[in-house]
Amino acid sequence: MRRIVTLVLGALLLALPTATTAVAAPRAPEPVTVAVTGEGSATSPPDAAVLNAGVEVTGETVAAAMAAQNTAARAFLDAVAAQGIADGDVRTDGMFLGRVDPPFNPDGSTTGYRAGQSFTVTVRDIARIGDVITAVSEATGNAGHINGISFDVADRHALEARARVEAFADARAKAEQYAVLAGGEVGRLVSVSEDGAFVPPAFRLPPSGAGETVPVAPGEVTSTVTVYAVYELT
Repeated sequence: MRRIVTLVLGALLLALPTATTAVAAPRAPEPVTVAVTGEGSATSPPDAAVLNAGVEVTGETVAAAMAAQNTAARAFLDAVAAQGIADGDVRTDGMFLGRVDPPFNPDGSTTGYRAGQSFTVTVRDIARIGDVITAVSEATGNAGHINGISFDVADRHALEARARVEAFADARAKAEQYAVLAGGEVGRLVSVSEDGAFVPPAFRLPPSGAGETVPVAPGEVTSTVTVYAVYELT
């Protein structure tokens, strides 16, 4: 009987789970980080001009207004082509046709119709932009209008790259200053992102007088980049 009890007790002891004590490894402290903003910009003389212009006419009937619009638009395009502007650098941006109603018009009558077309013309040789404006104004007469002109560079990526270098250096310099103030050093770069803006000079121009070339000051175009960077401090 004693042997049987001993065997049963041993079996019960073997069936019980063995208690163990798990010791968790100490957690490494979270790295200290600093988030900074860097700004940089780069400027360059423009190498292209974008002219926004068009024609607008009126006629007593729809047909008359459209015929006058066609004549004015053809004169505009012929003048641009005569200045050596490639077909791919001329684009129609919009066309419109609408009634011209007198003020306080209770009976719904109309005095005629207005029709027009707007264009974007890219001039690759900036020195010729004044000649193009003059030619367009002379060819279209009272039907023509110049809405404005802006300047651009063909290789924006190179301009943005220069601004990006300056912005990143500015962010790094700020992070290093914070590291010194905290009694440490700048560690690895955790993340970086950017915002960018391209700012061409732009202004409005009145139509030129006959035989007079419009003087134009291109100025400079500017690319601005803002960098958001996070660094570890060690």
